[in-house]
Amino acid sequence: MSQALEGIRVIDFTHDQAGPSCTQMLAWLGADVIKIERPPHGDRARRLWATPDDPADSYFFLLLNSNKRSIVVDLKTAEGKDIARRLVREADVVAENLGPGVMERLGLGYEAVKVLNPRAVYASVKGFGSYGPYSAYKCFEPVAQATSGAMSVTGEADGPPLLNGANIGDSGTGMHLAIAILAALVQRGRTGKGQLVEVAMQEAVLNLTRVKFTPTLRDGKPLGRTGNRSATGGYADLIRCAGDGSNEAVYLIIPPDNPEMFTAVTEVIGQPELQKDERFATPPARARNAAALTEILEGWARSRSKHEVMKALASRGVVCGAVLDTAEVLANPHLRERGVVYDIDHPARGRFSVIGCPVRLSDSPFAPTRAPLMGEHTETVLTSLAGFSADEVRALREKRVIWKALIRDGW
Repeated sequence: MSQALEGIRVIDFTHDQAGPSCTQMLAWLGADVIKIERPPHGDRARRLWATPDDPADSYFFLLLNSNKRSIVVDLKTAEGKDIARRLVREADVVAENLGPGVMERLGLGYEAVKVLNPRAVYASVKGFGSYGPYSAYKCFEPVAQATSGAMSVTGEADGPPLLNGANIGDSGTGMHLAIAILAALVQRGRTGKGQLVEVAMQEAVLNLTRVKFTPTLRDGKPLGRTGNRSATGGYADLIRCAGDGSNEAVYLIIPPDNPEMFTAVTEVIGQPELQKDERFATPPARARNAAALTEILEGWARSRSKHEVMKALASRGVVCGAVLDTAEVLANPHLRERGVVYDIDHPARGRFSVIGCPVRLSDSPFAPTRAPLMGEHTETVLTSLAGFSADEVRALREKRVIWKALIRDGW
């Protein structure tokens, strides 16, 4: 059975996380993603969160680059630029998240690519976009969260703004870019022309945060931080369970428009009389007395594991979830059965767990492959796609225009 994006070729100049998370999603859906890396070390993500004594690619890189191919080309040379241009001519999508002006200086900006390949969709990630007062500024994950409003609504009421643990700035931007690319490909099917697609990290995080602006639109005041408590008038809090670890807890929500859920909670914990307790009889009352309700719930939960608490409540239709740490997530039987967490073999790392495609298409099965070694596919791509002969490839290697590293530093 074929995959949804089979036949779509992506020439991928992205690095780090925002761009690679986008192109990985396209690869998971069946696109042929050819990652262009620069010598001598390739994508800087190959060393992020790695230890100095470990020469293999970092798990950070391996998590973001599965199902891709890799070539290493020195784009500062005339021959390297020629290779890039040849590949761009064969592309359906050209993706980049380099600094402002970098692609233009390489002769690979949108205007140049449009001449080389008018059908190519040119996808670009920028921190603050290509125009506007902030457009020349650099942006990483925390900056995107800070400037979008996300950080201002994260944290305890009496504490400072906090960084969201999930990478909504990088991977969130990548998902927005993937959506835009697919839309542009659909439009190309009608017009025959590619176009420029741009996503700014600040704006992507703003989009993910937009419901938090509801109170501000109503009264003009900035939304305060509420920690784990609900900001919508219902009850929500973290319920500590048996065990001493900080993650031994269940997050519980009782929506204001579902009184039956509170009834179920009281019955599960064996205290149905709480339904008539004036402190908890209505959603506003539960919100006002959230601390007292949490104390009661923890009195019941403290003798049970978080998994037992989750099962007891969730089986009665209560919205709740155990706080799983990263090690627990990788071992989680539900995620394992669904195939989003699986084990894969790697020539340098051996066998390890990875996180795969979260999207399910009934007629486009996910076929996982490991992340590529640096330059692993250089010769194959140049001969089969860019039109170079074996002798020409050999000459390019001797001039160090192209590289191949089986393990990070060797070639």
